[in-house]
Amino acid sequence: MSDARSGGPIARAIRAATKIEPNELTATLLSFVFVFILMTAYFILRPVRDALSSDWTDAELSWLWTSTFFFSLVAVSIYGAVISRVRFRVIVPSVYTFFAATFIGFYVLGSTLGDNDFVNRAYYVWLSVFSLYHLSVFWTFMSGLYNKDQAKRLFSIIAMGASAGAIVGPSIPTFFADNIGTLNLLLIAAVLLLLPIPIIWKLEDLRGSQLGNEDLQADLSGEQKLATNPFSGFTNFVSNPYLLAIGLFILLYVVMNTFIYFELRKMMGDFDREVRTQIWGGIDLAVNSLALVTALFATGRLATRVGMPSTLALIPALMVGGWVVVALSPVLAVLVGLQVIRRAGNYAITRPGREMLYTAVDADTRFKAKPVIDIVVYRGGDVMTAWLYTALTATLGLGLAGVAAIAAVIAAIWAGAGVFLGRAYDRGGDVKQVDANTEENQDGA
Repeated sequence: MSDARSGGPIARAIRAATKIEPNELTATLLSFVFVFILMTAYFILRPVRDALSSDWTDAELSWLWTSTFFFSLVAVSIYGAVISRVRFRVIVPSVYTFFAATFIGFYVLGSTLGDNDFVNRAYYVWLSVFSLYHLSVFWTFMSGLYNKDQAKRLFSIIAMGASAGAIVGPSIPTFFADNIGTLNLLLIAAVLLLLPIPIIWKLEDLRGSQLGNEDLQADLSGEQKLATNPFSGFTNFVSNPYLLAIGLFILLYVVMNTFIYFELRKMMGDFDREVRTQIWGGIDLAVNSLALVTALFATGRLATRVGMPSTLALIPALMVGGWVVVALSPVLAVLVGLQVIRRAGNYAITRPGREMLYTAVDADTRFKAKPVIDIVVYRGGDVMTAWLYTALTATLGLGLAGVAAIAAVIAAIWAGAGVFLGRAYDRGGDVKQVDANTEENQDGA
């Protein structure tokens, strides 16, 4: 057993650089490829969606955002009803097959109806739903595949696949859209979404063999089924303090995201479209390059050495200082820097960290309550924060400095939520136990 685990010189070198054990290497690489394919497909589709947004007014676009929230709500409800009646072994591959079929459907509609505004709007909304769904389901599967110790070491490496896909994906429409054609990009993405299906089956085999996690819940090869109530995900979310804390953590993240996006969009208004495209492209390149380096050398070590509370609070804490700098120096370069830190930190640290939180919950929570948090709470936060930003700027007349000051306070609350969640995770997802321990510490003091 010792020799098997130590592996050859290559395996030992990989372990030293990445903390991947030899018996985990195959599963980790397949998981990396899995999310790489998903993100490549998504970033092929996203430019097609974003190119459409210029055809609509701000009011029309705001209504599409609102529509996205309600469609997300409906989609999660239907998903909860379906998975209540379906074996685990078909849930995950069925999701990606379904989405692949929908994009083929949009290809057919585009080919037959031409440049139809209704179809364009429907595609914009549907891809916005998919943009959260495909990763939510992926990380749900991952949290049932690896145990808590493995998640701390491996999720950051797996997340590198998402960053790599985010680099490769947009290069396809950028360099080949003229030759391939916009509609054909939908077909390419649809085919890519079908490729992970055999990977899913292989990973499920590895879960019980090489990974040694045959006792984990969410065994896709078994006969297990989820609770039959299609709305149990919603009721579980609102009744579970641990899940409510995760929802709050994501909601505060959305506030950061929306505030920066709106301010960047406003500050770039003075540039022509070509310059704006170059700036956004430069941000994407910097984000994904930094995320790759951070995930490889830092994230896994953070989670295992400093613990989950510090890991989850790190980026929020950096955001507090970043917003203070923006408030003192409200210029584009500073805001761009903050955006790069936020997005790269999310890809490499915050997102893997928050996905580790679901290794402390049961299968019904992962498959039904997690989509409610990842999709409904996230999209609801988009709508709420957009109106909050409008109220701060249009109604109260705050400029970037004022918005930054408020955002710094919100980021501090976000950091506190991260510490709270990390402590709850270390105690098996028991929020009440965290509260009790806090009271004991206060009494002792």
